[in-house]
Amino acid sequence: MTVRSLLDSSAIIALLRREPGGSVVEEALEDAAMSSVNAAETVSILIRFGDDPSRAERYLIDLGLPIIAFDAAQWASTGTLAARNRGVLSLCLATAASLDIAILTANRAWAGLGLTQDIRLIR
Repeated sequence: MTVRSLLDSSAIIALLRREPGGSVVEEALEDAAMSSVNAAETVSILIRFGDDPSRAERYLIDLGLPIIAFDAAQWASTGTLAARNRGVLSLCLATAASLDIAILTANRAWAGLGLTQDIRLIR
């Protein structure tokens, strides 16, 4: 499988909660992945929404997405991105940059950062 895009937690939440943009995410699942950090964030958000922890974890497992480990190169890149972009601390941006793949997100602020990355808004 060739990974072409990275899904951030807002994209996964939109899919799972049937929010606007969720269908865009569903179409991208076949060649998408998620970082381990964003997977943890997604589980946390689902639990805050009232899901049982094991059910929240099961949602992600059932999607069958490859989960990309967050490594030393990515944390270094995250620090650099945050310093250059008004404190925007995005582990997803750093992971996608290290893999040279697109990001699917509902986070409109990322589109205005002037980055060279392919940031695709789902809504």
